Amino acid sequence: MVMPGGILLTFLLLLDVASGALNAAGEPPISRKSFPEGFIFGTASSSYQIEGGAAMGGRGPSIWDTFTHKHPDKIADRSNGDVAVDSYHLYKEDVRLMKDMGMDAYRFSISWSRILPNGSLSGGVNREGIRYYNNLINELLSKGVQPFATLFHWDSPQALEDKYNGFLSPNIINDFRDYAELCFKEFGDRIKHWITFNEPWTFCAGGYASGTFAPGRCSPWEQGNCSVGDSGREPYTACHHQLLAHAATVRLYKAKYQALQKGEIGITLVTQWYVPYSESHDDAAKRGLDFMLGWFMDPLIRGDYPLIMRGLVGNRLPQFTKEQSKLVKGSFDFIGLNYYTTHYAIDLPPSNGLNVSYNTDARANFTGFRNGVPIGPPAASPWLFIYPEGFSKLILYIKDKYGNPTIYITENGVDEVNNKTLPLHEALKDDTRIEYYHKHLLSLLSAIRGGANVKGYFAWSLLDNFEWVNGYTVRFGINFVDYNDGNKRYPKTSAHWFKKFLQK
Repeated sequence: MVMPGGILLTFLLLLDVASGALNAAGEPPISRKSFPEGFIFGTASSSYQIEGGAAMGGRGPSIWDTFTHKHPDKIADRSNGDVAVDSYHLYKEDVRLMKDMGMDAYRFSISWSRILPNGSLSGGVNREGIRYYNNLINELLSKGVQPFATLFHWDSPQALEDKYNGFLSPNIINDFRDYAELCFKEFGDRIKHWITFNEPWTFCAGGYASGTFAPGRCSPWEQGNCSVGDSGREPYTACHHQLLAHAATVRLYKAKYQALQKGEIGITLVTQWYVPYSESHDDAAKRGLDFMLGWFMDPLIRGDYPLIMRGLVGNRLPQFTKEQSKLVKGSFDFIGLNYYTTHYAIDLPPSNGLNVSYNTDARANFTGFRNGVPIGPPAASPWLFIYPEGFSKLILYIKDKYGNPTIYITENGVDEVNNKTLPLHEALKDDTRIEYYHKHLLSLLSAIRGGANVKGYFAWSLLDNFEWVNGYTVRFGINFVDYNDGNKRYPKTSAHWFKKFLQK
């Protein structure tokens, strides 16, 4: 008998209680050996957030370089990733930290504009950029850490934005595929796990609906106060092209490289779990999932967008041709899944037809509060509430609705405020993060024991870093970075917790 996730988790907890196997905090113990043999544990990062070296080694500007320099007012502390945490120079130290914790793998992203400064092959290949990633990959492998490479983590070349508006043009499909093929040729003999795109939802909703993320496009009434854009149409166009670029790249990899290189390729999606505000808001929660997760999972599994999106968005949602539908359907070996939090879903009446936007198309409002009470303990970011129950429910939802695909949890984590007044020894104490990981790993374990096909887990993040619109005002790292002292790294309490957790 397979129990529902929540019941199974409760059952496991009761077993631990009955055996007296609780830790000092009154929680069941958990370690690497709790998980299936061969399960991969790692940490994650992304190029713009950690590398720095923005103008070094022949790198061209990305849309995030442009966005942070043109609109510093849109970043909480007016900062940018010019230096970030300087992993461009300190990558060996970062690999040492992973090795010391006992991590199996490292999920990093490749900066497209560091490899191809002008975005396309016709503009020339930057061999210095190739050399940097070769050095990083070789350093990882020399320490026994598996590289998981993401090809796109939101930092598309500014040159392509200038040339044809980036992901708003179908021209991006061939340029992305060419960039991906260059990476397969240069690194594919050592990289066995490829991720095409990270969180297309965040890129399209933030960059083209609200305008709060690069490239900062939105309708004039939206939050981002943009000078150009269409929040009701452009998010769907940009993500349509991402799906087609993903599918074209997967087809290329499988046709030319997979048999020889013996790797796997997938895509990373993000979603919250949604809890109905009350029983009458159940449909709002379902629409929330379809507009955040189904937007991508339905095409990948069935070859088309969710019916509810088709009905509510109408002709603003692009259509797949029959050939495109066949190309997208099944175009993955695994799905990367990022989960952080859960929100309540509240049903909204149809809008009056004015101010059309992706942000209102789902006819739902999402909030972390009900009657003034948060759904779980609030973290530093205003959108993040600690709700581990949602993790197992989400994974089992994907198992049941989408045929139990192979999943890697490619991000999961929590942040704290960057309190500059704390002495170092106090800043390293992150008990809330330890509790977050402990409870989310328990929730993940219950989903696996409930039949979900999850093969790995990556904690976000290896280091404190540039957190997009939050700049350096929040810290997600399990290793502390001293921004005022040469970006020195110090393991937090959570890093020591992971080291103990991972001991074989």
